[in-house]
Amino acid sequence: MGICIIDYGAGNAVNVRNAFAKLGVSAEVSAEAEDWENADGLVFPGVGSFGAAMRNIGGKDAVLREAVLERRMPFLGICLGMQLLLESSEESSGVRGLGVVGGSVKRFGIGLPVPHMGWNSVEAVGNCPLFEGLDGMYAYFVHSYYCVPADSALVSAKTEYGVEFASSIWKDNLFATQFHPEKSGEKGLALLGNFIREVRK
Repeated sequence: MGICIIDYGAGNAVNVRNAFAKLGVSAEVSAEAEDWENADGLVFPGVGSFGAAMRNIGGKDAVLREAVLERRMPFLGICLGMQLLLESSEESSGVRGLGVVGGSVKRFGIGLPVPHMGWNSVEAVGNCPLFEGLDGMYAYFVHSYYCVPADSALVSAKTEYGVEFASSIWKDNLFATQFHPEKSGEKGLALLGNFIREVRK
């Protein structure tokens, strides 16, 4: 089936599809769990609130966990899609995330303008294949909360905004970025190209 972009009513799926189209890849946007299960790779975008997104996903959360943890499908979370991979968020007290990554989502500190919006540097950490050939990357961010994974070894890129935070995480088949590669120019497209390569392996 190729790459499927998960549509759960949280925003920017069409923009992500258009970015893949620029790379010559026809990615399907679907809200159907059956399509997610049959994909070769999943992209999990999102803008909006943590709690509303988890409500929209509803009972399909088990399909996503299975894709990542059991079937080990190449999986890319983007912005809110990265945050939802963790266990909880200060944005929505009492709402559980997907929990495929241990840790929580914190709000930027008092005194910092939120959302953190615009271009900022992304410093790759380690040898994550998503960042191959992308030294000195600047990317586009729009977020008021940031991920704090319980295992710091999962951090594959970091960015400064009042605090140093994880702007990307990686473990095996699971990739996620706090920034929007689909809005990050040529290097953002190159990052998506690297994900395509992982899907095709």
